[in-house]
Amino acid sequence: MTTTDRNQSASLRRALLVLEYVRDQAGGAPSLTLTHIAEALDLSKSTVLRLATPLLDTQLLARDRESGHFRLGPGALALGQAYLASLDLRSVASDEAYRLMREWGGTVHLCVPDAPHVVYIDKVENETQVRMASRIGSRAPMYCTAVGKAMLAWLPEDVVSLVIGAGLPPITTRTLTGPEALRGELARIRARGYSVDDRENEPEVRCVAAPIFDHDNAVTGALSVSGLTSRITAARVRELGPSVAAAAQRVSKVLGATR
Repeated sequence: MTTTDRNQSASLRRALLVLEYVRDQAGGAPSLTLTHIAEALDLSKSTVLRLATPLLDTQLLARDRESGHFRLGPGALALGQAYLASLDLRSVASDEAYRLMREWGGTVHLCVPDAPHVVYIDKVENETQVRMASRIGSRAPMYCTAVGKAMLAWLPEDVVSLVIGAGLPPITTRTLTGPEALRGELARIRARGYSVDDRENEPEVRCVAAPIFDHDNAVTGALSVSGLTSRITAARVRELGPSVAAAAQRVSKVLGATR
């Protein structure tokens, strides 16, 4: 690398620091003046102005003509929209799904909501364990599955009412069939951050799930680990739950969620 290349690389990094600072202050600082940015980044005003020029030219930054205050420009929005458009939930969640399978040994599901059902869009199986009956593209009720309850806990009240209105018939002897029982369960899920299907959908199968949020902080899916109750014991659920929730949170972060 030549000296010129190194200087250009250093300038690019510092320009990105300016852009990142304006981004991080969006909606917070009442005004981002040249002086404000220079002091925050420990740079001279002339340096900040020089670094900001190409960002202004490409509309990644904008500057008010009257006040001189800086803000993110429409180019930043276009860049963000292009990033979001390129995301595919299955691709984004794939690494976390395989990690959960290797770490916990169960079957991992990725689902999306289609109230009053969930739709399975991906499945990662541990070939050494008993296979689950689910298949990609199949549907299951929201109220008696961990993935369904994980999403339902953060979906609007009208969706909860739709699920209840569609009926809560018992699938097993442990299925929650009362509206108040289901609402109470959803409150507990919100409090702890993950849901549990304790033999409510399939006898002798436990499942632990957590919601995935998109860039609007809206529920867009759920990630789960399922297995026989002999392997996923009640005690193990308390360890598995936070791990699944953390994996779902990492997927959410890639999707642009801020919660």
